[in-house]
Amino acid sequence: MHLLVVANETVTGTRLIEAIEQHRADDDLHVTVICPVSQPQRAYVVYEDTRRAAAGRRLEKTLAMLRGEEILAHGLVVETDPVTAVRDAIAQLEPPVDQIIVATHPVQKSGWMRRNVVDRIRDSAGDIPVEHVFVDVRTGGEGEANVLVIANETVLGEQLLEKIKQRASESRASFLLVAPQSDPSDSHHPEAERRLKLALGELRGAGIDAHGQIAHPDPFSAAIEAMREERIDEIIVSTFGPERSGWLRRDLVGRLRSETKLPVEHVVAKAEVPA
Repeated sequence: MHLLVVANETVTGTRLIEAIEQHRADDDLHVTVICPVSQPQRAYVVYEDTRRAAAGRRLEKTLAMLRGEEILAHGLVVETDPVTAVRDAIAQLEPPVDQIIVATHPVQKSGWMRRNVVDRIRDSAGDIPVEHVFVDVRTGGEGEANVLVIANETVLGEQLLEKIKQRASESRASFLLVAPQSDPSDSHHPEAERRLKLALGELRGAGIDAHGQIAHPDPFSAAIEAMREERIDEIIVSTFGPERSGWLRRDLVGRLRSETKLPVEHVVAKAEVPA
């Protein structure tokens, strides 16, 4: 039996491993695990980041657990959406796929569920049975928190970088830095890109899993769009003080708390940040 497993952040989940192991009684069980890492569609600029590397580490952990149970398993990280990944796998894998398991976060956390990925995979699979497994990696202690950071001119501020480093030291976390742009009519944002690359370089140099993008000019819209693309567990907003910050005058922090129901921490940068 050839079992195709489709998962990304949930690939190390205990519930998924248990679902795979339920098939071990089948003769000649062969498991292929694919981790789709799709890029956000709404951002102006997306940087080469650590998402693929993080997916690769999760995949290797899962493959090691399966092989430790004497299950024949291999896998790969693919840079495509999960539905396309399944179509490609069905068309290319040998021996042919006999059954598919799709693992997602619970409904309230899952971008795949919001995009009807499981139903679309069933449509693409035809007669191949598709099993859907919900995996809550946070409550199981198996995953890391995804922290959304909203900042632009203050992204290199000492206060923000220290807050991110402090949060990273508390428990496993991945950080998505989103820099809302001020001019939606201009596709080139060299200063914002430079600041963001410097911030990512410092954080990665400290061993922190961080990636980032230039996004929608409205910070509230940028945050909501980021949450449509990735599971977000916490938010950090960095601004100047009230005397300089239009974001504060528009009550960005309060609106995000009300809309997302997530923990939102506000970091105030000094009047001057590194140029």
